[in-house]
Amino acid sequence: MTDDNLVYILDGKVYINLTNACTNNCVFCIRTIKDDVLGANLFLSTENISVWDVVNQLENIKDKLSNEIIFCGYGEPTLKLDLIKSVAKYIKENYPGTIIRINTNGHANLIYKKNILPELKGLIDKFSISLNGENEEVYNKLSQPNIKGAYQSVKDFIKEAVKEGFDTTATVVTGYKDYKVDLQKCIEITKELGAKFRERPWLDNGY
Repeated sequence: MTDDNLVYILDGKVYINLTNACTNNCVFCIRTIKDDVLGANLFLSTENISVWDVVNQLENIKDKLSNEIIFCGYGEPTLKLDLIKSVAKYIKENYPGTIIRINTNGHANLIYKKNILPELKGLIDKFSISLNGENEEVYNKLSQPNIKGAYQSVKDFIKEAVKEGFDTTATVVTGYKDYKVDLQKCIEITKELGAKFRERPWLDNGY
């Protein structure tokens, strides 16, 4: 069992923090600025997390569970794909009607060298995917990926998530220092991919 904050609450919604590892090093990432989100320190002392570690923390706040649970923390959730599937299965079985979302950088299919989306059908309802730029150059400046082909993989992941029937939203962070993003072009790209679009104005509190 770990005392790390694997489950935390933000604006009345429950979030699950599975890893601090990420294939991006985004210039605007809140974890480079502070250790916590509304007092919850999301840095983990271990990456060796079991489904029961997460479930125990969920059960401890079951009276506060909302109708939506989001996999999102100080890392890329899909790096813990098997853990996501196990936890999501538990939630669906024990809290039917709960909507489950993953906030992701969209690199999963590139990381695993396969389409992971069919594995998540019936477990995950929504994806929020960080597009973060109108082209590879802007994306690389903002997201600083450590794997090649990251930007194209994000667009492919968005398109595939839509194709597989998931409620899919592409997001773009705007307003961080003097970094410029062509919002209109991002909206056009998102429309071409068939997804919804959401602008995320950067806030120094991280959300």
